[in-house]
Amino acid sequence: MDTNTALDLGPDPSLLLVDDDEVFLKRLARALQSRGFAVETAGSVVAGKAIARARPPAYAVIDLRLEDGNGLDVVETLRAARQDARIVVLTGYGAIATAVAAVKIGATDYLSKPADANEVVRALLLQGDDALPEPPENPMSADRVRWEHIQRVYEQCDRNVSETARRLSMHRRTLQRILAKRSPR
Repeated sequence: MDTNTALDLGPDPSLLLVDDDEVFLKRLARALQSRGFAVETAGSVVAGKAIARARPPAYAVIDLRLEDGNGLDVVETLRAARQDARIVVLTGYGAIATAVAAVKIGATDYLSKPADANEVVRALLLQGDDALPEPPENPMSADRVRWEHIQRVYEQCDRNVSETARRLSMHRRTLQRILAKRSPR
């Protein structure tokens, strides 16, 4: 997608961008403004929810993990204020359970960081339930997906190795070896 291409954003190009990484927030805001969006930024859940209530935008890009809470709270607030909003959730931790939760409460799409402006715009403008986005340039490997799933269950079990091994139906020692290693790429 060329940055000079005119996009059909509809009558309301307003966009809420919520992320606690200030450098990423400013860079993505500039890139989206250059594509025709009227961007308003927030660095926290509280600020994002306030903007979503006061001036519900047509589009939103919301980070999942923010310093003061969960970005899904902003998604819920925005969805309650504006049913037709197109919302993309960004996260550095691409877990399937989180993606399902985001879509259930109203997100249009879910992208793993680092996502560039072109990927974000494609996700925001994707029309129709049967339209599929292009496959990612660098998808997570199967080993990485497995590792993410194990980590998620491990955290849900309050970092209890025995309970995690039981829930994953694997031997405790095998799980300990996996947890001792670095994450795969």
